[in-house]
Amino acid sequence: MTNEQKKDWFLRLNPNGRIPVLVDNTKNPPFPVMETSAELLYLQKEYDPEDEFGFKDDLERFECLQWLFFWHGSGAPYQGQLEHFHRFAKEKVPYAIERYRNETLRVYGVLEIRLSGKYTGEPRDYLAGKGKGKYSVADIGTWTWVKGWESLLTMEDMKQFPHLLKWIDRIAQRPAVKTGIGEKYQTQK
Repeated sequence: MTNEQKKDWFLRLNPNGRIPVLVDNTKNPPFPVMETSAELLYLQKEYDPEDEFGFKDDLERFECLQWLFFWHGSGAPYQGQLEHFHRFAKEKVPYAIERYRNETLRVYGVLEIRLSGKYTGEPRDYLAGKGKGKYSVADIGTWTWVKGWESLLTMEDMKQFPHLLKWIDRIAQRPAVKTGIGEKYQTQK
């Protein structure tokens, strides 16, 4: 690891020294955006005038923001810590692994409630939007993490989340998603 993101040139773009960072070179001066959810919202605002991945209706927009922020503030931190302690920590800490595993499963349970329609009576295809929902930045920001569950959890763990598993598969079948996660874009492990 080179820790390039900790060098001064990168810290000028993102003082937190974390990746990714987006730089919009169409602005003068170029405009850096840090934090994945902020990057998604920036791209949506600047480059999605038809709201293909967002909503024109205020209530649907706020619903989308709720789910994007839910994942950013609840799901990503727990799953990120699980990943760290499960795969990268120099010393195995069973308490930490179990704690973050349980929290990740709890958050997956919240997604399952939403997608199953448990409290609305109508199962959903996507996290936000009227009816069954619409593919949006909330799904993009969440799916990119949840799709990797197999490196951290077992199928036995995931059996309790049938709607979440269908959602993962549904998004994976989108043509643009297939291109984006295709072999050309895979990193070496």
